[in-house]
Amino acid sequence: MSTQETTASTSRAVVFESFGGPEALTVRDVPAPQAGPGQIRVRVTAAGLNPMDWYMTSDAATAARFGLDLPCGFGTDYAGVVDQVGDGVAGFAAGDRVFGGALSRAVADHVLIDLAGTIAAGGDAHRTPDGVDDRTAATLTIAGCTAAAALAVVSPGPDDTVLIGAAGGGVGVFAVQLARLAGARVIGTGSAASADALRGLGAEPVTYGEGLADRVRALAPGGVTAAIDLYGTETVQAARELGVPDARITTIAAQIDGITPANGADAAPGTLEEIAGLVAAGRLRVPIAATFPVEQIRIAVELQAGRHVHGKVVIDL
Repeated sequence: MSTQETTASTSRAVVFESFGGPEALTVRDVPAPQAGPGQIRVRVTAAGLNPMDWYMTSDAATAARFGLDLPCGFGTDYAGVVDQVGDGVAGFAAGDRVFGGALSRAVADHVLIDLAGTIAAGGDAHRTPDGVDDRTAATLTIAGCTAAAALAVVSPGPDDTVLIGAAGGGVGVFAVQLARLAGARVIGTGSAASADALRGLGAEPVTYGEGLADRVRALAPGGVTAAIDLYGTETVQAARELGVPDARITTIAAQIDGITPANGADAAPGTLEEIAGLVAAGRLRVPIAATFPVEQIRIAVELQAGRHVHGKVVIDL
């Protein structure tokens, strides 16, 4: 094993000792994990929060669907620096800046990544490009993969007008910009307070709620050709009312007969490298709404779970 940092014997980690909401989260000192064969250890500097983080640890039955049991960690998106390299590892060295996903264990000083694994089992790692800071890199994995998978279902292009529901949320900020980069016109739903933020991403804002289809029709009398619902079913219902065929509608948080759902696990190989490259080139911007030290994890999760944040919430470690 080659190491850059061998002195750490303990590591702070956010853990659930009982399932529940933010009140069940605690910061504990735990033994620092050690990189084994085929593994790297990352000294995490930032961890991005996603709705799935608190959803899948809300109760025992939901946690079991994700293969989690007590005690378990928290958070999936991370960024940091490789500080241990296990035997047989090629392509990474101590000191490399990396980002990626490690299901429900990313909010910790150290995270082990099995380079033969996946986000859900073992974790994954990608090189952080120059020009992308760690806070931003820590927001890319789940939201970026989910947005890319959603766009792959509806395949927007220059001739499309795409309706994106919950466009100002964590996945929405990626979906809007990726659809715009594909040449599409984007109409994004949100609260009245989010209108300026949506315009800043390149979307034309429309308020959600009753009468959505009529408001969209007024904005786009020529019609809407594709739709992505990033919250529930309201955008799907409006899209159907506007004549969008089911084949060009997708969801990430609801199962609807006739609609193909999008899952970040289905994102094409190379998706994260492409997204990180767009960020590095200044072509994709990730708004970070708030950052918190790990000791304030409960406050951070309460803010993020309120679903009114325009952009991403990041934990500093």
